[in-house]
Amino acid sequence: MSIQVEKLTKLYGKQKALDAISFEAKPGDVLGFLGPNGAGKSTTMKILTCYLPQTSGKASVCGFDVTTHPLEVRKQIGYLPELNPLYADMYVREYLQFSAGAYQLKQSQKLVGNIMERVGLMPEKHKKIGQLSKGYKQRVGLAQALLHDPKVLILDEPTSGLDPNQVSEIRNLISEIAQHKTVLLSTHIMQEVEAMCNRVVIINKGKIVADNPLGQLQQRQRNEMLVVVEFKNAVKEGVLKQIPGVVRIKQKGSTYEISCQLDIREEVSRLAAKEGWILLSMKLEEDSLEHIFKTLTQ
Repeated sequence: MSIQVEKLTKLYGKQKALDAISFEAKPGDVLGFLGPNGAGKSTTMKILTCYLPQTSGKASVCGFDVTTHPLEVRKQIGYLPELNPLYADMYVREYLQFSAGAYQLKQSQKLVGNIMERVGLMPEKHKKIGQLSKGYKQRVGLAQALLHDPKVLILDEPTSGLDPNQVSEIRNLISEIAQHKTVLLSTHIMQEVEAMCNRVVIINKGKIVADNPLGQLQQRQRNEMLVVVEFKNAVKEGVLKQIPGVVRIKQKGSTYEISCQLDIREEVSRLAAKEGWILLSMKLEEDSLEHIFKTLTQ
């Protein structure tokens, strides 16, 4: 296995950030690592990249234990953190050449040229990093992570803050790279996971609440769907709960997220007409990853 985590636990004082989590990823996997803010995603990635020691449990990358062989683990990993640390006053090629030297790579000039071509940095190669757009800075971070040809890529919010065109370009690039590597991708963008990932791990309050191939996870949740209804004004939630098949309701102002066991849209329409409620919109989010995420983490 490229990544293997067994009963990994991390304590910050009395707070348990990770509670005996276990999962694995093999070559060719693009693993979507999802969870609300504070769920333990970043802590897990910091342990896997040897930036943070665990309290108990084991984690290994390509067979090397993160505690006993941290240098070997780092050789296997390319890491792109959410807050991409770059030297703004260095030129693009200069920075990548500097990174190649830190890795002690041979034929570094050729390697840097190849990786810049691969991630689409050639048009900006003579600029200082501080002059680049957010999208090109992400490309620089991705190029740096790929320089030593790692077997595992760990990407934390790789498209955060990018415009739709840049998101599409980075997404295509990651999908291309992932054919030959193991990718652990942490993101809050569900469409990104649906587009790129073949497996999903969802963590909530330090515990894993789902670990399935994407298709299996969607199949597992098919006994429940989500109907999102917006009225002009707030309505009587207790009346909505009386509709057959309703499991629970979450209210946000005059919008109601109704988890149910069957499609209740027709019943909602009839009820709105009967009660004199002004119905502005209604949609069914059956089997969407966003609905599954909400169901498992709320």
